[in-house]
Amino acid sequence: MDRIDPPNAPTSPPKGAAARPRPAILRALGADDPPVHVDVDGLRYRRVDIYKHDSWAATALYAAGPRRIICKFNRRQSLGLLPGAWIGRLLARREAHFLRRLAGVPGFPRLLGPVLVDGVEHKNALARIYIAGHPLESREQTSDDFFYALGRLLAELHCRGIAYVDLHKRENVLVGEDGLPYLIDFQVSFDETTCPRGLFRLARALFHALRKMDEYHRLKLHVRCRPDQCEATAADLAGLRPRLVRWHRVIAEPLRKVRRKLLTLLKVRCDKGRAESEVFAEAALRLPPRESDARPEVVRSRVA
Repeated sequence: MDRIDPPNAPTSPPKGAAARPRPAILRALGADDPPVHVDVDGLRYRRVDIYKHDSWAATALYAAGPRRIICKFNRRQSLGLLPGAWIGRLLARREAHFLRRLAGVPGFPRLLGPVLVDGVEHKNALARIYIAGHPLESREQTSDDFFYALGRLLAELHCRGIAYVDLHKRENVLVGEDGLPYLIDFQVSFDETTCPRGLFRLARALFHALRKMDEYHRLKLHVRCRPDQCEATAADLAGLRPRLVRWHRVIAEPLRKVRRKLLTLLKVRCDKGRAESEVFAEAALRLPPRESDARPEVVRSRVA
């Protein structure tokens, strides 16, 4: 069953976690949590669980009777003197664009109507249908068809001129209760069809590079989870790595280390600064509660 928390209930840190929650400036909604109630498509929903609340977005599960939806609230908190609300509105519009383009395609969530709180539309938020399942786990033994189905999802995207881009984060891949894959997060995806005509050649070249990156990261997940199905091995991945992935690593790895070091110095994270050591780790990184810690009426959901 799903955990149902009272509003703004604190989340206990995992063993060995840092003692401090994130400061407001490092939370998408500042000191606030996602609202307790939202109205979407004429129904009022109550917050059931908060899956994630990082610097860019807060994602929560809502319920109205048996109906479940996901609401994602993009950044609203200012960055010092720089207003943050425009970033949130931009991110919400971008993701809504991709979900509209994929409307009716199996394997992608359906976009719902505007998110209203106390009768006011939140321009930084979007709502989508809830997909029962769990984030892909490290080296998870998936069904025989899982990664071939994931390949078909990517092919569907690529045929529409869309590159997913964020497949290196396995938490963006849901394993549905039906055993099939679902892709859920499109904040950094790329749509070559929206580029100005004068930049067509540049957009086409970038799209092809990003498509290769998608295919590489699908293969990487396949090798890790189902090596029995792959001709490629973990040792082969370095030689198969596209140029864009190599460039990304050169730029992103130092930035990631600096970010982790900063969060460790702020005592938001501990040890090596990994996200699972935070007071509130996102759903994909949460450890199952120990049996001695579990309460009958509060059971953490593994779904996203």
